[in-house]
Order: sequence, then structure tokens, then C-alpha cells
Amino acid sequence: MNIDDLNENFGVEGEVCFMELEGDLPFITVTNKYAEADICLYGAQITGFRPAGTTDVLWMSPYSVFEVGKAIRGGIPVCFPWFGPHAENADFPQHGFARTSMWQVLEVKTLEKGETSVALQLNNSAQTQKFWPHEFAAKMIFIIGKSLSVTLEVSNTSTHEFSYTAALHSYFNLSGVENISIEGLENTSYENQLDGKRYTQEERLLGISEAITRHYFNTTADCVITDPYFNRNIRIAKEGSKCSTVWNPWAATCKQMSDVPNNAYETFVCLETVNNINDKIVLAPGQSHGTTAIISIE
Repeated sequence: MNIDDLNENFGVEGEVCFMELEGDLPFITVTNKYAEADICLYGAQITGFRPAGTTDVLWMSPYSVFEVGKAIRGGIPVCFPWFGPHAENADFPQHGFARTSMWQVLEVKTLEKGETSVALQLNNSAQTQKFWPHEFAAKMIFIIGKSLSVTLEVSNTSTHEFSYTAALHSYFNLSGVENISIEGLENTSYENQLDGKRYTQEERLLGISEAITRHYFNTTADCVITDPYFNRNIRIAKEGSKCSTVWNPWAATCKQMSDVPNNAYETFVCLETVNNINDKIVLAPGQSHGTTAIISIE
């Protein structure tokens, strides 16, 4: 559908509008009494969530490339059907194909208390089967209200079992990375991707002062990012996930990344809702699984 057709079929006057924004890609803009949000149909990627009275909760790179075939840097990219590099073929796209696919609008509605619900869908195609030879139906469901709920729901529509890994790769906007602390990971085991070893975090609060890529496993706990200079706590609750990833590339890696400023690491942290390590999802034919991140400001 073109933009006019999308507005005619799914627009809600004064609340939901479709328009071409960055790179002429189709976006959904949501404005309700609780918040504003921007969702790109390319990648089913939310790029902005602005609750009333606070600055954007999500971080977006000012150098992000909004171009079909390339990933959008920031917001909440959807990693599916694998998280990280492909296990067997390094030439396959990093983090799967969902974040570089065009999704279709399934439903837009206003909920009873005034929240806005947006559902997008992606089904298997000849293009997806070049990378992943399975029949599936994926949905991304966004509920924009006082909090932001983001769900990746995957259904196995094939005649055989399959497994996948996934992540809601959330970038959070910070006053400064060295100002913040993360609560919720005390006494949790993690895999340090930078040295390949496993450890247990003993500290109650995690601070960040260098490059970090930690995959915490066997955890369903809420995490809270405390940012005193923005005078807010960001709570990330989750459902359908037993792993959480904390990532910040730091200075040296940022300088090697073409789609972020050299100092980008100072203003974001990724705290991701993940299915990986010992939480890979296995679906029999007809089964479904939902992975949800619920983001709120305190």
C-alpha cells in the first residue's frame, strides 16, 4: 500500500498518521494523551518514544542510514531469526533479516484507556527462505501508552519443528553513560563476549566505564537504568525472555562504525530483551512464542 492507502485503511484522526520520513521510508506516527512514538515499517522498528514530560527514551544515531538493504541504527531493532552473526555462514546478515525487511500493517486500534496498539506482520517469502528455510508468521505488536510495550510474536506455520534466537535490541538515550547505573543483574551469570568467558556479577549496580558486551542468562528480572542528570529511571520489564544483553561499544569501536558519531558511546546503552544461549526458542508446527519488553519511566 502507498501512504494514502495506509492512512485511509489504518489512520486514526488526531492519533495515528502514516508518512514518509527519513529516506522516504514509510513511518507510523502516534500521538496520544500519554506519549508520542515513531515506527518505521522497514524493519518494524520503533525509532522514538517520547512520554509526556520527558525527552526521548530511545536513542537514535544522527548518522543512521535510512535505506533499504541497510539496518537502522537506534531505537529498537528486531533481531530474528538469529541474534548476532549467523552460526554457520558469516555472509548472512548480522542479526537476521527481520530488521531489513519491509513489514505490512496488520492492525491499528485505540485501546480502552487511550493507549494506541499497532501490529505489523512479516511472513516467509522466497527472499527469507534464501537465509532460513522455514515457513513462519511474525508479528511486531507495539502498545504506546504511559509505558511502551514491544512484542515479537513468532508462529511456526510449517510442517516441521524449527528453532530461532531473537532480541529486541533496545538503545536507551542517556545524559551520559558514565552517569548511569543499571540495577537488576546482581548475582546473575553472564557470558562476556569480549573474552569468551563466563562470570557472575556480584555487584548490585552495574556501572559502565569501558566497552561492554555481556549476555546475562537465566534471568527474567526487571532492569532499571538510573540516570540522575535526566532525573529519571528507565524500567525494562520483560516476558518470554530468559536472557538480557548489555552493550556499549566505547570509543575505539565507535570510530570504526560509519553510522554513528565518534562520541556516540557517551549517550546510549543497549539493554536488550533476548532469546539466546540456553533460551533458544523451539517451536513445533502450530506453536507460537512471544518476546516482550515493557519500558516505563519512573
